[in-house]
Amino acid sequence: MKRALLSVSDKSNIVEFASALVRNGFEIVSTGGTHRMICEAGIDAIEIGEVTRFPEMLDGRVKTLNPYVHGGILYRRDMKTHRATVAEHGIVGIDLVCVNLYPFKETIERTDDFDTIIENIDIGGPAMVRSAAKNFKDVLIVTDAQDYDDVLNAIEQGHDSLEFRRALMIKAYEHTAAYDSMIANYMNSRFHEGMGSKQFIVGTKVMDTRYGENPHQKGALYEFDRHFSDHFTTLKGEASFNNLGDINGAVKIAAAFGNAHAVCIVKHGNPCGFAIGDHLLDAYTKALQCDPVSAFGGVVAINGVVDASLAEMMNEIFLEVVIAGRITTEAQEIFARKKRLKLFEYGSDYLVQAHDSKDFKHIEGGFIFQDADCVTDDEVANAAPVSRRLASDQERKDAEIAYKVASLTKSNCVVYVKERAMVAVGMGMTSRVDAARCALKKAEEMGLDVSGSAMASEAFFPFRDSIDAAAAAGVTTIIEPGGSIRDDEVIDAANEHGMALYFSGVRHFLH
Repeated sequence: MKRALLSVSDKSNIVEFASALVRNGFEIVSTGGTHRMICEAGIDAIEIGEVTRFPEMLDGRVKTLNPYVHGGILYRRDMKTHRATVAEHGIVGIDLVCVNLYPFKETIERTDDFDTIIENIDIGGPAMVRSAAKNFKDVLIVTDAQDYDDVLNAIEQGHDSLEFRRALMIKAYEHTAAYDSMIANYMNSRFHEGMGSKQFIVGTKVMDTRYGENPHQKGALYEFDRHFSDHFTTLKGEASFNNLGDINGAVKIAAAFGNAHAVCIVKHGNPCGFAIGDHLLDAYTKALQCDPVSAFGGVVAINGVVDASLAEMMNEIFLEVVIAGRITTEAQEIFARKKRLKLFEYGSDYLVQAHDSKDFKHIEGGFIFQDADCVTDDEVANAAPVSRRLASDQERKDAEIAYKVASLTKSNCVVYVKERAMVAVGMGMTSRVDAARCALKKAEEMGLDVSGSAMASEAFFPFRDSIDAAAAAGVTTIIEPGGSIRDDEVIDAANEHGMALYFSGVRHFLH
């Protein structure tokens, strides 16, 4: 008779799994709560103390760290000396190990008590998982309740091949690696401000992309905390590597305004249109006016529900991607006319943000890691007026929109907003004055009137030249971080032109 060791924190379907193993000729060995649950269901199971010949001790800290457990898992069935050793010591082989680990993540989410957290660091579990994974040729290692059916089918059909066992082995080491990474990151967060000597970035694969940025590169999407699995749904088409980057940029901007009817159009990672409207159709119309040429083939993020009337208007040009809170069935039918259009939704009335607390970027030879940046609502509301003239309520609203969009756009960046719609943007420039002037030149080419608009920069203006250019175009309000050694010169320029100028005191570079 084969023997299975079951010791799980996540007890989902463990009774059904144990019952099926018994039907397939397995004898069950189990621990603690798992043993109680199985026995209460009427399934015969051996308590782990009968195997170890030693009671649990130290409040459960030691119960499976024992040669009768690990010897039964680790001995190689193909080696005569191993078989002789276990026979000599009366060790019974364990042919299947089903273990998942103490809920460390759930513990740190519900308490800050360090003693409680320490007690929820699993010791015996990872040891059993690693032992079984090491001896995967002889032992099936199961760490995910979602795999129970596949494991049972493999056993019943005789398909528990080397390849199948190897896949379980890899998953087991991923499981323990992710677990240890979580603990190390937590400890560094608690004691080293998140910047310890090691940094672990762990994601779960969601899907392959057709390729990476270019056809010769492989690509895939990985997620934190089931963000995409729980929210992101593909309705039409296949998201490419580049699509996902553009979707990320568009969603971050469109969703930055709460439940407002916001629309952001992105091309190659940069916003070419943004607006907040009385309704989504209004917002889309205004966003498209900013740069309809660049919007061709772009990614559109809709902070709300796309209905049939909005879909009809969006179908008037070629778009590559539409991402929204939801897209109605009627709208999907309309979009179906566009063969190359890709549709995605979050399954809610608005776009969903992950609000990751950390940010990182690959550089050659490593990566740089930092706290995630965000613009808080009070940051704009509490910006200090430094000019004689104060902005009107509408100008302040436009300034807030411009400031948030600028903060989420590649530096150097200058954004102009008028009546809640972006009318000009200069981004990714090597000088701030070039960003300001290029934006105004593009607006002029598009026939857009920027007079009366609010201008925002994600970093300070080092000279007054950008202020002079904005004044010449009719800009009435400016918001920027301030902090330049020439702030007085910039303030003087604003006063000379009768402009309202605000300093937020916070820089938002995005490189």
